[in-house]
Amino acid sequence: MEHVEPDTRTLERGLSEYVGAVAAAVGVPDESMTVEISDTATAYLGLPGRWRDRPDHDVMLVWSERRGWSLAVETDPGDAPVLIAHYGGDDLVPPPGAVARFVAGAVAGHHTGRERPGPATALTRRSLTERLKPYLRRSPRLCPGSSTRSAP
Repeated sequence: MEHVEPDTRTLERGLSEYVGAVAAAVGVPDESMTVEISDTATAYLGLPGRWRDRPDHDVMLVWSERRGWSLAVETDPGDAPVLIAHYGGDDLVPPPGAVARFVAGAVAGHHTGRERPGPATALTRRSLTERLKPYLRRSPRLCPGSSTRSAP
């Protein structure tokens, strides 16, 4: 009998490799990235710069399987992040170079993407895993920020 959902480890490994490729394109080391698979697959990249309107707070690039990429400013722990821009389009897995151009444009003050995310996208875990397959490498790696090791 075929499983309806893909192996979580395969999804986590594919997402980790994809986010690693985005991190490299943006110029962020792996240590600044976190990938988590729970009820929602999410990723976090801590960016090295500060936002001009909030110079005391860090800038982050976040991804979710329902909304895709967003650039935001971290705030106090109990407060929601301040959204700077949301990557436009329906593709939740855009090429890393396109994400890097989105970040560079938003940081430079150019209007890129959307100011708010659109409605949540209904993407199955199986189709997300398929979209991430091109990013899978032959060698396993530890998913930064994760407590699980990718499948050998």
